[in-house]
Amino acid sequence: MTAHDVSLDDKFDLTKDRVFVTGSQAVVRLLMMQHERDRLAGLNTAGFVSGYRGSPLGGLDQQVMHAHKSLSARNIVFQPGLNEELAATACWGSQQAGLDGTGKYDGVFALWYGKGPGVDRSGDVFRHANLAGSSRNGGVLALMGDDHTAESSTNAHQTEFNFVDTMIPILNPAGVQEMIDYGLHGFAMSRFAGTWAALKCVKDNVESTASVDAGLDRVKIILPDFAMPPGGLNIRANDLDFLGQEIRLHEYKRDAASAYIRANGLNRIIYSGGANAKIGILTVGKNYLDVRQALDDLGIDEARANRIGLRLFKVACPWPFDLADMAAFVDGLDMVIIVEEKRSLLESQLREALYGTARQPVVVGKRDERGDWLFPVKGALDPNDIAVAVGERVLRVIGHAEDIDVKVKRIRQFQSMLATVSDVASRTPYFCSGCPHNSSTKVPEGSIAAAGIGCHFMALWMDRDTVGFTQMGGEGAQWVGQAPFTTRGHIFQNLGDGTYNHSGVLALRFALAAGANITYKILFNDAVAMTGGQTHEGGLTVDAIARQVRAEGVDRIALVSDDPDRYPAPQKAWHIPRSRQAGHYQ
Repeated sequence: MTAHDVSLDDKFDLTKDRVFVTGSQAVVRLLMMQHERDRLAGLNTAGFVSGYRGSPLGGLDQQVMHAHKSLSARNIVFQPGLNEELAATACWGSQQAGLDGTGKYDGVFALWYGKGPGVDRSGDVFRHANLAGSSRNGGVLALMGDDHTAESSTNAHQTEFNFVDTMIPILNPAGVQEMIDYGLHGFAMSRFAGTWAALKCVKDNVESTASVDAGLDRVKIILPDFAMPPGGLNIRANDLDFLGQEIRLHEYKRDAASAYIRANGLNRIIYSGGANAKIGILTVGKNYLDVRQALDDLGIDEARANRIGLRLFKVACPWPFDLADMAAFVDGLDMVIIVEEKRSLLESQLREALYGTARQPVVVGKRDERGDWLFPVKGALDPNDIAVAVGERVLRVIGHAEDIDVKVKRIRQFQSMLATVSDVASRTPYFCSGCPHNSSTKVPEGSIAAAGIGCHFMALWMDRDTVGFTQMGGEGAQWVGQAPFTTRGHIFQNLGDGTYNHSGVLALRFALAAGANITYKILFNDAVAMTGGQTHEGGLTVDAIARQVRAEGVDRIALVSDDPDRYPAPQKAWHIPRSRQAGHYQ
């Protein structure tokens, strides 16, 4: 290989083809590349990025801010959202720029980002925006940050089905390189099919680093020959024909997306399996890399896979899974092994497509031939478990292969040993040194507090008389449902200022409307603290919170601080009496 001079500063230099980047830096590079590719194609486009900074994607918001000058020079605007759904609505709005003839650019390409809970709460926006469509020279890419093992979330989430429900095509990259490649295809497909496009992002990709080919001409876009309906598939001005939107989505947009995937060969056979393929492995995204590791551990490279009749198919777009690609993959196979984490998306589509056809290979995935778990829906998949499952089935089909048999037995032994290993010690998460939540989460004897989303969630693991929690923005609403049916007359509810700003003020309003006896502790530290210490959108202050909750109807308000004078009341406005600065927000 030819040696190249490489610098970390190359990551956002579009004159450099080979760059070393993290997954989040790759996304920033993608935005710059999209703008430059448009410019070279004769288009004067702009870009828009929005998401909730408290629903981070591997520090993406911080990388975007770091590249502010380079992005601004390319007319790419970063506007953090107050919450995820408002950010998504802003991206929808970017596609409407120019519909009234006042647009400054030929189009605006937009990027939304958010973790699984943010995808959940933005579903209404996704549905409306995808029905409405993307602009012809714009396009929208939605980055879904999925946490399969609940490492930084209160649940293990998989959000592909959210996008299936709103009929947004999904691209699932395997590695940092494909985050750029599929991102460019995502924008192009969004423009062509008039849909949004989703890009699945897991920590294994976003938080990885890689040397990638990021040349402007690496990705070649092929637009298929597709019969468009009258008026096309892109967003329309004052489009109130809601049934017409539904018809275009179901009868044209889905097929247009499939045509794009097929024309650009994004789903592809990696190992053909030779002239007499009998076993096929179907996989997608990060699990494709797991499968390649498993095959390496079994000593199966492309040459041997073709000799023993093993076909490997890599899916780029798990929904909609193109029927023609599916048929080409299963042709001649006796068995199909589907390797995908969490709920089965590919497997359900494959089984549905094969039902009633003449060719019926044995299909295993979530369950094996006997109906027992093979690749369970819980947690994440392990390359060793994949190697054992694949190796056992290869041996059944091809007969004896001593080296593969030895490797399968050794890997199974390793997994058995691993199952008996226990942690020597574990560290319970705790507040940072000096954090005011060390004391602010304590409650009077005999009282209880409820947690929510934020740093104060950790009080559940401590001696703080904290029980239960809610989703983000629901803090206190659970008490409205509990209070009529318990002898307890009051609870404290911890609410971080970040969550208050995001959506929590609505739960407070609900508690007021219901007449619930609840004391809100609004824990102020002037930051979206648990996800990187980002500042609040809108410059939230203690005084502003006090004024807002007073306007909502709260008349008992108190300030607690080691230094109350840090938060003086304005001279020409109402103020909190000094005698009441010794309690909590209520």
